[in-house]
Amino acid sequence: MKKLSLLIVFFGMSILLNAQENGKKNMASFELGSGLNFSFNEGNYQFNFGGFIQPSINYSKTKGESSDYEFNAKRTYFIIGGKAIKEKVSFLIQTDYSLSDPLLDAWVAYHLSESITISIGQKQTFANNREMTFREDKLQFTDRSFLSQTLSNTGREFGLFIETKFGNTFGIAPMLAITSGDGRNSFGADSRDTDLGGLKIGARLDIYPLGYFTEGNGLGSADLAHEEKLKVVVGGAVSKNNGVSNANGEGHGDFLLYNSDGNNNLPDYSQAYIDFLFKYKGFSLLGEYASAGVKGLNETYTDDAATQILAPQQISEYLVLGDSYNYQIGYVTPKGLSFDFRFENASPEFESNVNSLLPDMNSYTFGITKYMKGNNLKMQVALTSVDNAQGSNQTMGEFLVQIVF
Repeated sequence: MKKLSLLIVFFGMSILLNAQENGKKNMASFELGSGLNFSFNEGNYQFNFGGFIQPSINYSKTKGESSDYEFNAKRTYFIIGGKAIKEKVSFLIQTDYSLSDPLLDAWVAYHLSESITISIGQKQTFANNREMTFREDKLQFTDRSFLSQTLSNTGREFGLFIETKFGNTFGIAPMLAITSGDGRNSFGADSRDTDLGGLKIGARLDIYPLGYFTEGNGLGSADLAHEEKLKVVVGGAVSKNNGVSNANGEGHGDFLLYNSDGNNNLPDYSQAYIDFLFKYKGFSLLGEYASAGVKGLNETYTDDAATQILAPQQISEYLVLGDSYNYQIGYVTPKGLSFDFRFENASPEFESNVNSLLPDMNSYTFGITKYMKGNNLKMQVALTSVDNAQGSNQTMGEFLVQIVF
């Protein structure tokens, strides 16, 4: 991944040098939310520096235990992007320096036409639930839903991505991804840390029966554009990850399973999603359903000596398995004050297993957001209550400030 990032940087610099040699009109500008932009050769070559920061204060309380408080920089993004209009090529590097492994995105895209884009590299995949396709600065609440957090990590994967979009008054957007199946930075720290298992194939189909959202308004849940006409998108996504060794398939080497000969016998992991998003004059409604399952567990052992056979329900301690729902409703006033509510439910495949990675729970979140310059400058507060069927209930609160530069 480091080599790929360097290649993208060199590609971007070559665009700049080539544009400068042409000696035509060059421009530079800065605007909150758009970053620092350079335009060369009458706009044919574009280069951007941007990012955002999210300082936050967290509160959490588990029944019967002491309260915890935390103040930190929740997300600290730095973004470099560029376009070569005539060459139909763009690139993006996106990092989060609040993480120990900051690289999130590093990809190059070829825009075959206005309707078809082919990307290669590390990218936020569309084969997850809809909220998980939104960038972290576009969230309706201070954090993603539990559905997103349990069935995904960052949502980034390394591979080939094909995105298409057709129609106008009636839109349809088929997408296909072929990835390593091991999440971001999938090749590890060095060449000795190799991938495990096979490839992951994922796809999404979105249908816009009343036409597309206002430009940019489909990138998040809240209706900041106050759609004058009702806009709807209904979609579904599926994926099959051949041979996983991570709880939700966004990593590798977290666990190993074996066959009777002591060789790796990694299971195949599948996810399926159905979702919809409505927006109309400030009102929004997001609904998501997710299901995760596993195959390939015949005569599977937890040790290479093949002495400890994997019990049927024990696999739920290795993989996130079961069904989840997420509903989010909200209203943004014309002055930018938003009131939002979220309800979630999770049902593990093996409800009797108290060690299941997917808990049996209900969750309720109430949030208030003040948008001061669209999504580029905002303050958010959210309070969440989690009712666990097995284990103690939890209460969590968070106050977050966001500045997109």
